[in-house]
Amino acid sequence: MTEAAATKKESEAKRVRALVDRAQQGERAALEELYLIHFDRIYSYLHVSVGNRHDAEDLTTQTFLKMLESIGKFRWQSAPFSAWLFRIAHNLAMDHFRANKRWQPEEEVPEPEADESTSAEAGALEAIGRKSMLELIDDLSPEQQQVLTLKFVFNFANAEAATILGKTEGAIKSLQHRALVSLQKQLEKREQDT
Repeated sequence: MTEAAATKKESEAKRVRALVDRAQQGERAALEELYLIHFDRIYSYLHVSVGNRHDAEDLTTQTFLKMLESIGKFRWQSAPFSAWLFRIAHNLAMDHFRANKRWQPEEEVPEPEADESTSAEAGALEAIGRKSMLELIDDLSPEQQQVLTLKFVFNFANAEAATILGKTEGAIKSLQHRALVSLQKQLEKREQDT
């Protein structure tokens, strides 16, 4: 990251912190600004998660209603405010899936060994562009899809993805590794079939 980009990111973080502080004091303009800053990313995440515009719109509205109800309880910790909002959105999406009985959580699995994950991830990331990844992830489990979406579409770090999904960083790394290995196998199979 360039120095200018780092400065811009730090400035944006300070701006969001000030808006959250003002919103916690009940300032309507600050709440509206937080909504405008985060709406597109939350809606995009939910649209990818639930797969249709109508449900994504409803869940986005519910996310921001929950933000309004709970902003007074928000406390600054290691994750940014956006991770807190994404966690709300994730929980609503999971409730949506449970209500429709279309989603089963994946078992926790041990973290892969470092040398194996590095080579699998490097190979998969070289072969998969961001756009083609979105097309290929349909065959993955919902949790693997969410990890890849948070990591590679929304650029969240492992710790932030773990906060959003309510998992450990090790579980996030494992889900990511297994998803990338699966994607790499899909690509290899496509190459052999052509």
